[in-house]
Amino acid sequence: MPKKDILIVEDEKDLVELIQYNLEKEGFKVVHAYDGEGGLQIARSRHPSIVLLDLMLPRLDGLEVCRRLKQDPKTADIPIIILSVKDSEADIVAGLELGVDDYVTKPFSPRILISRVRAVLRRSERDARPKKHIKIDGLVVDTSRHEVSLDGKNIPLTITEFKLLHYLAERPGRVFTRDQLMGGVMGEDSVVIDRTIDVHVASLRKKLGRYAQYIVTVRGLGYKFKD
Repeated sequence: MPKKDILIVEDEKDLVELIQYNLEKEGFKVVHAYDGEGGLQIARSRHPSIVLLDLMLPRLDGLEVCRRLKQDPKTADIPIIILSVKDSEADIVAGLELGVDDYVTKPFSPRILISRVRAVLRRSERDARPKKHIKIDGLVVDTSRHEVSLDGKNIPLTITEFKLLHYLAERPGRVFTRDQLMGGVMGEDSVVIDRTIDVHVASLRKKLGRYAQYIVTVRGLGYKFKD
């Protein structure tokens, strides 16, 4: 199996060396850049399996690097993990809104970072495979028939509830803000009021019964489907 390419975009050279040492020890292939412009160029030319991206970078800050990668169809599918000393709710939400896959605050343990890298890579590989059925224990989402069943019994869902469940269940473990869910489920041009997604989640949970636990509220951020 070929080694996974990991791009580190970080201006602290000692930290780059520490991360690179630990990732290579685990069998990954590592390239790095010490500024945003360099990281953007490498990501476009090499298309790495994942990008570890600092926010406070010279020449081009991390959020702008992320924005440009996600807006380019050639690089939009590259998973991104942000590494940052910024740990406020607003900073994390800003990253998630741009489509990053995880957010790790500094300082962090190399072992924790590697486990997060592996988790994001697993999710990315799952997302790349087309699914007609999503099955979690007795919960089955049939995308071809637009049906959901619990322990063999079909349950009636509205179109929005079905789209919401499918959107989350197809991407287990990933946190989505309310705005992201509204865009992904209801469309970017939908006219909605604040907390609309919360209403749909509450209704969906009620219909899912004991499987409601799979839709997890991430306080201050949004929702995710239990991995």
